[in-house]
Amino acid sequence: MTTAIALIGARSGSERVPGKNVRPLAGHPLLAYAIATAQQSGVFDRVVVSTDSDAIADIARWYGADVPFLRPDEYATSTSPDIEWLADLFARIEEHYDLFAIVRATNPFRGPEVIRRGLEQLLATPEADSVRAVELVKQHPGKMWTIEESGRTMRPLLDQSDLDVAWHAGQYPALPPVYVQNSALEIAWTRVVTELGTREGRVLAPFLTQGYEGFNVDNEDDWVHAEAIAANGLATLPRVDRDPYPQPA
Repeated sequence: MTTAIALIGARSGSERVPGKNVRPLAGHPLLAYAIATAQQSGVFDRVVVSTDSDAIADIARWYGADVPFLRPDEYATSTSPDIEWLADLFARIEEHYDLFAIVRATNPFRGPEVIRRGLEQLLATPEADSVRAVELVKQHPGKMWTIEESGRTMRPLLDQSDLDVAWHAGQYPALPPVYVQNSALEIAWTRVVTELGTREGRVLAPFLTQGYEGFNVDNEDDWVHAEAIAANGLATLPRVDRDPYPQPA
């Protein structure tokens, strides 16, 4: 039987959206929806929150997640790569899991069905080390430019000199499809961390998100948009079967 663990990273030092992981959205902290998504997916043997904050750990436990220890400060900076805290976590927990998923708190509209679809896809793709969420780019790299050092001229980011019609001169539907990763879903075999020292391995399978599944809160404009999406019913937040975490008086 394949075992799986959900890992939710929630460090305390968000800079672009201060307190992002625990800021209330529609009555619950953002973190609560990631925990609910992992729990309701029904595919995980354990749901663990990795945080460097006692306060965030208390909130995570309120909503039913496990916080076995705090993340070391050196793995919780704004430039710390995920592989650092992943490797630390797997070195410290006693249990072995075949698979892990990073269920980020910053994607509130993802929902448990996305987790189930992603896991099914990875299990059906034996040549893949992991599956990662992607979506079609809105700003195509074929229309991107770099400015020369002089600041007087520019050139295409991608060499298009062999094309009859340069991508930057064409219409979007005529351009080759290009996808960009989002944070909605990452599922991998645990061996990519413990044996390869990576987050995703060498062979990745694309998981195509739909609608607001890939919506990610990266800045204050995104937060305002998330509130509007939730308020207007444009997408559904995961059901949270807990009373809201008590806010400080």
